[in-house]
Amino acid sequence: MIGLDTREAIRIESLSYHYHDGTPALEDVNLTVRRGESIAVMGPNGAGKSTMALHLNGILSGEGRVEIMGLEVCGKNLSEIRSMVGLVFQDPDDQLFCPTVREDVSFGPRNQKLTQELVDQAVSRALTWVGMEGSEDRSPHHMSFGEKKRISLATVLSMDPEILVLDEPATNLDPKGRRELIELVRGFEVTKVIISHDTGMTRELCDRLIIIDDGRIVADGHTDELLSDSRLLELHGLL
Repeated sequence: MIGLDTREAIRIESLSYHYHDGTPALEDVNLTVRRGESIAVMGPNGAGKSTMALHLNGILSGEGRVEIMGLEVCGKNLSEIRSMVGLVFQDPDDQLFCPTVREDVSFGPRNQKLTQELVDQAVSRALTWVGMEGSEDRSPHHMSFGEKKRISLATVLSMDPEILVLDEPATNLDPKGRRELIELVRGFEVTKVIISHDTGMTRELCDRLIIIDDGRIVADGHTDELLSDSRLLELHGLL
């Protein structure tokens, strides 16, 4: 666990990405995130938010340069990068693919070549963090949506990441589940990148807000200030 300091957790330089048909998804994106910082990323649907997030652990690779903790995101570094960046997808069914919770949550630590004892400790620790201890032998596919969200989070927390990337974490959660998620995420003292349309959650968890539209960063500033700018929000499809 780390606290906010002046060192960089994420550096993105001149990042551009085009889909196979040539359609631009990101255009000349530049962004620096300090260690321990919590930032929100907002923008209309199709703006490039998730595309940018997928570059942080090398799922996608465009033109430009992306660094994580000073390490370039490239083929030879992907294993180390993916142990540092925990990416939680919007839909937990995209993240959970094993018959049991234990197998899903242990997948990452096993790939880190940990001993069985350390794998078991990582699974137990991650499930305790998300309030799902004792669920090791349950099938994630028979769980509620909120429980699946917690297990998805546990799958990345089991690798003790230094950066947590959450893509629309509150989507489809009821008010109780949303509140519990906010309190849960607030407690993790790591660098956080939260992609969300939920302005309330954004205000509670992030002091800094990035707005992306049409593949470009169009605003970068204090969350309350940007969310109070109705003209800016309307211009970029957020109001």
